[in-house]
Amino acid sequence: MADKNETDLGNLSFDIPPEVLDEIQKNIEEIITNFPVPESNKLDVIRKINFMYSHTRHLSVTDALTGLYNRRSLDVHLEREFLRAKRYKNDLSIAIIDIDFFKKINDTYGHLCGDYVLKEAAYLIMETFRKTDLIFRYGGEEFVALLTETPLEKALIPLERLRSRIENYPFKYNNTPIKITVSIGVNANKENTETASEFLDSADRALYQAKNTGRNRVVTT
Repeated sequence: MADKNETDLGNLSFDIPPEVLDEIQKNIEEIITNFPVPESNKLDVIRKINFMYSHTRHLSVTDALTGLYNRRSLDVHLEREFLRAKRYKNDLSIAIIDIDFFKKINDTYGHLCGDYVLKEAAYLIMETFRKTDLIFRYGGEEFVALLTETPLEKALIPLERLRSRIENYPFKYNNTPIKITVSIGVNANKENTETASEFLDSADRALYQAKNTGRNRVVTT
């Protein structure tokens, strides 16, 4: 049975940057090391602190509902991967995946059903992409996929497969079948794209076009 403190940690949401957690953990270890207590006790305390630190740090970079990386993680990874691709002239593609009419799902079936749809969609997204790709919950019903070493034409293959798979997936909540589709906007790095923010914004514009031309489709910039 899990320790009560471990269980409570799992139910909390942390809004502390990972680098701050790193500094806190370092300082705590130094304090414990200098305490006038038996060495065996110090090691036991440090082990417990390290466990709690690792768990808390994990919560600070992941989305509690889906288990995907969160928005803060996107900001960090996007900047890093964009600069790396620009420096070494590598291919990089980014996609924003939006669940169509998600508000209607919540209004019709309730928020617990909405949570179920988000978790199932996250699972399907994770299954579709490679382990080297990075998947984030961007906010609400939106997800972002960052496809490393991938030009636009190759990014379209798994994205179209994902769109089709979600459209045909047997979502069911309380024995009620639910039809789910997604709209996807995708962009690949270009010479004239100067910043990671511009890179993401281009995918967002493509998503806007997908939603305004009928939804349930993949649109590129």
